Amino acid sequence: MAKTPIENPEAFALYTRIGEALQSQGPVVLGQMFGMPSLKANGKAFAGYYQDRMVFKLKGDAHATALGLAGSVLFDPSGMKRPMKEWVVVSWDHSSRWEELARAAFQALPA
Repeated sequence: MAKTPIENPEAFALYTRIGEALQSQGPVVLGQMFGMPSLKANGKAFAGYYQDRMVFKLKGDAHATALGLAGSVLFDPSGMKRPMKEWVVVSWDHSSRWEELARAAFQALPA
């Protein structure tokens, strides 16, 4: 997969600020996954930036909440109709929820 383009600098800046805020709470690093910028802790990705949207690995209520936001879909990085069941793509329209969802994804990581 090619690297994801950054067309909305404001969205990417928010993604970066969220990552930096989470770094103060644990071993979070900004890295790459599936050719996209991603947030990882202990080598495990839990969020990413894809086509000016954020992607989150979520479970339970947080997953249902994210998927219930208008326009949110399961993440299909291959584009071959094989979505990743735990990963939810959330649009810029819901960027006010990105930090909350990133924190939920980080907290859901195994210890």
